[in-house]
Amino acid sequence: MTIKQFKEKIRRNAFVEWEEVYMGKYYGTLKREIRRIWKENKIPLLDVDVSGALHVEQQEPEQTLSIFIEPPSVDELKKRLESRGTETSESIYARVSKATYELSFAHRFDKKVINKNLEKACKDTEKIVRKFLSSDR
Repeated sequence: MTIKQFKEKIRRNAFVEWEEVYMGKYYGTLKREIRRIWKENKIPLLDVDVSGALHVEQQEPEQTLSIFIEPPSVDELKKRLESRGTETSESIYARVSKATYELSFAHRFDKKVINKNLEKACKDTEKIVRKFLSSDR
């Protein structure tokens, strides 16, 4: 959608969470989509930034499991971004700066997974999600 349409939806409180993650780049999750998924007896899975996750959890604390995926270190994150060869030095700086800030919120999440080894991080995350889904919420 256009920025104008996005801002109109913000004005109408149509998002469960939204954020201007980077200058002029908006991301959000529409409430109607969450409701649609629940109505189909399915469970929505959101991949959102720290602020978005905290907003969702505030609105739906009983329905929400928040998992903070953490890099082994900020230096390792920077190396990973550089090795991709898809980022400019400016975008790497912006992403590392944002990650450093977001790390200060890790303690507010229900669970934390350190992504040192992708396969292990995936297994750990799956185990956490399965336990949540099998619990009485």
